[in-house]
Amino acid sequence: MSASLLVELFTEELPPKALKRLGESFCSAIVEGLRARGLAASDARIDGFASPRRLAVRVAGVPVRAADRQVELKGPSLKVGLDAAGQPTQALIKWAEKQGARIDQLTRASDGKQECFYFQSTVTGESLDEAISPVITQALAKLPIPKLMQYQLADGHTTVSFVRPAHALIVLHGERVVPASVLGLQSGRSTHGHRFQSEGSIDIADAGQYESLLETRGRVIASFEARRARIDAMLRERAQALQASLGDETQVVPLLEEVTALVEWPAVYVGEFEHEFLQVPQECLILTMRTNQKYFPLFDAQGKLLPKFLIVSNMAVADPHFIIDGNQRVVRPRLADARFFFEQDLKTPLAERVPKLASVVYHAKLGTQGERVERVRAIARASAKLLGADAALADRAALLAKTDLLTGMVGEFPELQGVMGTYYARHDGEPDAVARALTEQYQPRFAGDALPASETGTVLALADKLETLAGLFGIGQLPTGDKDPFALRRHALGVVRMLIEKRLDLRLDALLDAAFAAFGDRIKPARTELEQFIYERLSGYLRERGFSVQEVAAVVDQQPAHLAQVPAQLEAVRAFGKLPEAEALAAANKRIANILRKADGFVGDAIDRALLTEPAEQALAARIDELRPQVDARMNAQDFTAALTLMAQMRQPVDRFFDEVMVMADDPNVRSNRLALLSGLRHLLNRVADISRLSA
Repeated sequence: MSASLLVELFTEELPPKALKRLGESFCSAIVEGLRARGLAASDARIDGFASPRRLAVRVAGVPVRAADRQVELKGPSLKVGLDAAGQPTQALIKWAEKQGARIDQLTRASDGKQECFYFQSTVTGESLDEAISPVITQALAKLPIPKLMQYQLADGHTTVSFVRPAHALIVLHGERVVPASVLGLQSGRSTHGHRFQSEGSIDIADAGQYESLLETRGRVIASFEARRARIDAMLRERAQALQASLGDETQVVPLLEEVTALVEWPAVYVGEFEHEFLQVPQECLILTMRTNQKYFPLFDAQGKLLPKFLIVSNMAVADPHFIIDGNQRVVRPRLADARFFFEQDLKTPLAERVPKLASVVYHAKLGTQGERVERVRAIARASAKLLGADAALADRAALLAKTDLLTGMVGEFPELQGVMGTYYARHDGEPDAVARALTEQYQPRFAGDALPASETGTVLALADKLETLAGLFGIGQLPTGDKDPFALRRHALGVVRMLIEKRLDLRLDALLDAAFAAFGDRIKPARTELEQFIYERLSGYLRERGFSVQEVAAVVDQQPAHLAQVPAQLEAVRAFGKLPEAEALAAANKRIANILRKADGFVGDAIDRALLTEPAEQALAARIDELRPQVDARMNAQDFTAALTLMAQMRQPVDRFFDEVMVMADDPNVRSNRLALLSGLRHLLNRVADISRLSA
């Protein structure tokens, strides 16, 4: 017989930011354990549940006992299992005894290398009753628990460890309770609903009734996805009724996930605050409402904050005015604090805060924030000059860049650094380019984030990231494995994105020179290591944009200085790869590289025309001379596709050369001349990319 299997662990409130992952892990681990024992089909329907006080899973079609299965065990080889007379050795006899088999029950077969003994047996399928406790125990051990806590059981002396105290365990196979014991709990069929609105203890008669009984009698929506969808729909319906929106979706989604993990029976109510608070920068109010109170701010059609917010409550009641009033009383002091910090900060101009940065430690080996600011200023000035931007504006922005770290608002809300700097700079009368740059210096903050929009902001963002990279590489603080405490990978990717997506006419080597020069002799000049690190980020970035490993290697392995040109070079490589001549030329280029690598001594570039005696090498030299100025013209115009397309004309003379000419001639002068010819050919072929990388 088979039936749906329900497993529920009822607990105290689980960590909200971890609930979704805990639910998914619990579900997948239970299913994995059942499948490993033959108790769940690969196509079985799986329903996962996760609410603030429960983790649960239901698996359809679980049998009472797994089917018997045939097992073939490999034993010793014939060389080990038989002696010279062909009789079983002690090694074979003991192995057979261990399997509970007689020698005459063993078979012989090849394992692909040698002939071995095998024993085939039938393993009785494990029963669900025997398997379920180990399956649940193993599933709990695999949970991505942020932090374990220890608690005592009701007996007063047994201590167990779990993310939160567990109070009940349901294990139902259809209508039957499957005996199981986990975390000191014995399985049953009873669970609990909403803390305040449930009818009381709920007995689940059948596994298939689980979520419907919880909803009707317990006032709990057990499914995380269903609960999130209901909250999302209610939020948007309320916002639309108020002719408002929820704002930036990238901010709404994580908050929606969090409130879904906080409530079991959601209801949405509208709260309000006084208009006078709107005099404070809206970012401050938005942050305190979302981060501290888990409210959803509302915005008008122009994106301006309204004096209203949505509350996701765990109580659906006919008269919610007590809930609304309570939340409004809670949020007002928060908003008042934000207003106080803002008004106090305005009393001291940012420029007057600069000297105080000298007393703020940035890094024990890299000095204070004041010293860091001077380095960022130097890099910003150099970068601005290279880009043809206003170096004075870049210098002023770099000078003020970190001053808002000393303000009360950023001290209370570190997430607002840069944003508050922009507000304060505008209040102080700083140029708008400087004010905007103070926010843009941190962009992009994460994958997919917007890049700085202004020229001064772009220069400052580059300088800030390059200073961080050069400094930390210079003191050996490199990322290791998945550990990157200083977010150096993000900084390097930010540099890559700005250079490419904003098509900045800047050389990477020149930027790195400026970054390390700003430190003087304070750090180790780890320029090569940092350059390689950035090219690794570049390769990953390009692969994510759909280019193949071979295409990326063809361009990036040559360490191009102008990153802005790399996408066009890759498109040219992709177009070249579709030409009928591409495969043969790539293979020839690879052959040339191997010949030059194996050649003894120095390979020069100068070709002695008098030593070109073979018609094939004369034809190859002539075609190189003919194409070189044409390729140069295409490269100067950055028409990389046209430049690579010209290379297709080299196939016939290259094939003829290798068919008719012995490169490694006995005469050393002839040999050197032919190597120089191949060196010139390889340089021409690789002007856009190393096409040998396209060869299989």
